[in-house]
Amino acid sequence: MDKLYRELVDLPGVSSFEKPIKDYMREHLAPYVEEIVEGRLGSVFGVINKGYNGPKVMIAGHMDEVGAIVTGIEKTGLIKITNLGGVHGDVFLSQHFDIIINDELETIPGVTASKPPHLSRGSKEAPKKIEFNKLRIDIGADDKEHAEKLGVKIGQQVVPHNNFTVSKDGKKFFSKAWDDRFGCGISLEIARDIKKEDLECELYVGATVQEEVGLRGAKTAAGLIKPDVFIAVDCSPCADSFEGDDVSGKIGKGFLLRFYDPRAIMHQGMKEFIINAAEEDGIKFQYYKSMGGTDAARIQLANGGTLVATIGMPARYIHSTTSMISIDDYKEVKKIAYKIIKMFNHKTVEQIKANV
Repeated sequence: MDKLYRELVDLPGVSSFEKPIKDYMREHLAPYVEEIVEGRLGSVFGVINKGYNGPKVMIAGHMDEVGAIVTGIEKTGLIKITNLGGVHGDVFLSQHFDIIINDELETIPGVTASKPPHLSRGSKEAPKKIEFNKLRIDIGADDKEHAEKLGVKIGQQVVPHNNFTVSKDGKKFFSKAWDDRFGCGISLEIARDIKKEDLECELYVGATVQEEVGLRGAKTAAGLIKPDVFIAVDCSPCADSFEGDDVSGKIGKGFLLRFYDPRAIMHQGMKEFIINAAEEDGIKFQYYKSMGGTDAARIQLANGGTLVATIGMPARYIHSTTSMISIDDYKEVKKIAYKIIKMFNHKTVEQIKANV
């Protein structure tokens, strides 16, 4: 994989703190696009083939990762937090975190406090499910004043400490924030590789903000760009290591065609279009049903209705401190994304719309 993916996942950026990723996106889009378009909430896109008399096609990842925000400092020096994004307290127990304390991305390391079994021995109370906002981060401060002196303030972002690792077979990658720095990386690769001479559309490539807290950046970006077609590229959770079924995703088996989630049932014309494109070139894909949502859910309702699809990157263990993806799936996601972008024109869009 291109080194830009490693650089993207190492950056901190929970919802509403996406500036480091936005700066990175802008820098790496600029050499390859004709114009940079930015939303007021922070979403950023590059335009290729600007002004072409064809449909507006928008393809995006989202910049934000799940994490937390500092909400207080206890007398003991422990740091109170609340979640940004859908997470479970049990998953984040006894994990390493970084508190980002300034714009230079200086960090304070810490660990979520967990009670050793020795201190619970003899208790008759059954273990309780841990609420995320009950977690406390221990930074080694002696008391509240010490924590403040070290630089902790209410409102700072808290991100998992990254331990990027490559598997023994060299084909899997473990990291925080694959959801969805992967989609950001695909957008940057598209901007670099796709030439306007290959397009019959006006193409917008980039990434949104605040997806994990309600698909907010998608709504504002759609209002700004007003696309005819929107493709979300997002990591989606696989259940194959938990005895999943045929539509819950398997790592290494190709991109995920999200035909259903509670907020976006896939447009039948778009589904047929993507399936035909994949089968024509032997691109591996899986039918995928999700109980979560992506930016596609919000953008499909924009501007009187938008044709949308989610191209899913299979990932294990998302919304935790470490997730896993496969280079084999990365290759299939790239193939289908590059192919369909070049296929969009007025005729294709009208054919898709007619096949409801």
